[in-house]
Amino acid sequence: MATFEELAERVERLLLRNEELKRSAALAEHSLALMTVERDSLRSRLNAARGRIDALLERLPAESDAAAPTADGALR
Repeated sequence: MATFEELAERVERLLLRNEELKRSAALAEHSLALMTVERDSLRSRLNAARGRIDALLERLPAESDAAAPTADGALR
């Protein structure tokens, strides 16, 4: 059977391990928060880029217009 000193030592080790795990969890939460902010920023930039691309695509002539011959017979 374990002595009181052995039990006290085990409890101390458990308390230390508990503190280590708390610190690790706090670091993981902080990392997650930073990555969430970065993800949201990247999504915003992606949506802005999509909007710019859509605007550029709207400015392109339609395919039928682009291949139609001009009055002198040349292609546009």
